Amino acid sequence: MDKTKEIALKEYGISEKVYERVIKAEEKLKDYFGEIDKITEYNQMKVIAAMQKNRLTIDHFCGTTGYGYDDSGRDVTEKIYADTFRTEDALVRPQIISGTHALTVALFGNLRPGGHLLSPVGSPYDTLEGVIGAKRKVKGSLTDWGVEYSDIDLLPDGSVDMEKIAENIRPNTRLVTIQRSKGYCLRPSLSVETIGEIIARVKAVRSDIICMVDNCYGEFTDYIEPSEVGADLIVGSLIKNPGGRSCPCGGIYCRKG
Repeated sequence: MDKTKEIALKEYGISEKVYERVIKAEEKLKDYFGEIDKITEYNQMKVIAAMQKNRLTIDHFCGTTGYGYDDSGRDVTEKIYADTFRTEDALVRPQIISGTHALTVALFGNLRPGGHLLSPVGSPYDTLEGVIGAKRKVKGSLTDWGVEYSDIDLLPDGSVDMEKIAENIRPNTRLVTIQRSKGYCLRPSLSVETIGEIIARVKAVRSDIICMVDNCYGEFTDYIEPSEVGADLIVGSLIKNPGGRSCPCGGIYCRKG
């Protein structure tokens, strides 16, 4: 009897039948978890390469005083994020409380009264309802500010209705928001390839429409990011993957162009 099995049976009281079932399940999932390990290693090397390129040193972790002008630690950090996500610029700040806060800033920063916001992946998750203000009237929301909003229902199987994207783009459509994660719904999370197809269909109608991806929970889960398939702006939370699961708050913006 191997040592692991021995301690499982004797010390933890696990039955041999249960133990063998676990071993068989692990064997069936070996290739799946092996691919996850490869993606993890790839992204780890990508981040380290960005740190090396920007010559990250211990000096960049020192605090600053005053207004933070010429904060080399902050500047280098944002260059690292931009290189990691294959974008031209990045904003990484702890003053942003959460992913919802980060998305709120991005939406209000890019939309103006009279403009139109479209979500081709159904309604965003509940915490954004008050920000958008489409389902219920909220003072200070986007719709209260004069921004139009609409979304496209998902197909019965939870996939994106690609055929309806073009017909739902209006002359005043300014921004298309794509929520990568399933959030609090049961629909499948979106693959980067699917996000790329959505963006291609939007840009085919009008290239000046901003395609923003809510990348929360999605960072580093694949070999490529939405910014590599045409997204103009990706927004994320430092509370999740980009913060190494150690940041208590913060948000990131990475943009192309």
